[in-house]
Amino acid sequence: MPTNLKDILDAGAARAIADDLHRVWPALDRAAFAADCLAGLDALELKARAWQIAAAMHRHLPQPFPLAAEVLGASLGAELPQRELSGTSTLRYLPHGCFVEKYGVDHFEEAMAVQYQLTKRFTAEFSIRAFLERYPGPTLERLRIWATDENVHVRRLVSEGTRPRLPWARRLRAYQADPTPVVELLELLKDDPERYVQRSVANNLNDIGKDHPALVTEICRRWLEDAPAGRRWIVGHALRSLVKKGDPQTLEALGFGGAPQVEIGSPTLTPRQVRLGEELRFSFELTSTGRTAQELLVDFAVHFVGARGASRRKVFKLRRVGLGPLETAHLAGTVSFAEMTTRKHYPGRHRIEVLVNGQAYPLASFDVLGSHAAATRR
Repeated sequence: MPTNLKDILDAGAARAIADDLHRVWPALDRAAFAADCLAGLDALELKARAWQIAAAMHRHLPQPFPLAAEVLGASLGAELPQRELSGTSTLRYLPHGCFVEKYGVDHFEEAMAVQYQLTKRFTAEFSIRAFLERYPGPTLERLRIWATDENVHVRRLVSEGTRPRLPWARRLRAYQADPTPVVELLELLKDDPERYVQRSVANNLNDIGKDHPALVTEICRRWLEDAPAGRRWIVGHALRSLVKKGDPQTLEALGFGGAPQVEIGSPTLTPRQVRLGEELRFSFELTSTGRTAQELLVDFAVHFVGARGASRRKVFKLRRVGLGPLETAHLAGTVSFAEMTTRKHYPGRHRIEVLVNGQAYPLASFDVLGSHAAATRR
């Protein structure tokens, strides 16, 4: 695996794409195509490399687009297995999607046919968005058909390609404003048997919930009625962001409404001072003060110190707990201060709190010190 993700689209990938295209269209000058792809490629990041290779395809494949689409579709390798996509090797098809997105947008049928085949090898979740914007009605109708396709990757495209806030992709502003057409598609997929599709449906609802929390809560409340296990999993995953925010309607829909009757006691932190790169372990006792049984959703939040000293709160999942009257549960968790790409840590006084059904209970404060390496250098 390449050290950097961008290196998946390197000189070897460009030559492999040239070979694939030449195999079905011998008129392609493989050397000229590869040279066109590679001009200045080293200085580009992954997506920019994909767009450069797509532009080379446009210059070297037959015109107009329907002829190029026929070559492109025939050049694709074997279909993916009927299971969840893993790994990064299929990113070699990222330029193919870019090509369809930019040069096929005036040719709906031919572009949709290529995307149908492409998503069986990689994904068309990025390219399909141009067609949702340009041809909303026809594209949504095609996706309704694809929602019942026998291929799991095609069904996943229906939910993943319509995510309003899909990472790495431009937002679908129209569906951020009115997600009704997207919800109609998700209704067709809510009982899909594959976890790969279920996760995509949940992520789509999670996206929608960032703009329309009450709508998503109501959808999930309705979906929970006589729900099979797969749909219950979708709902739990879809509401994760709203649960972390302690949204009262969401917690009530999941059966965790109302103020909990509990006390937090016996907090422990190990170590009391943690260095950057290390891990903090904590524990506490959760005791019911009520006279009836309670179902409790227990999370925790850490107030991380930022670069300028201000704190920012991040919520982490812990567990669900059922407590009888006056019953006590012993709970524990960890907080990592290892170097991460998604979160940067800084020295300073941090706070940790326990969240029970969305209600915050202070637990303890602790100090984060500089790393051992930094201390040694001093």
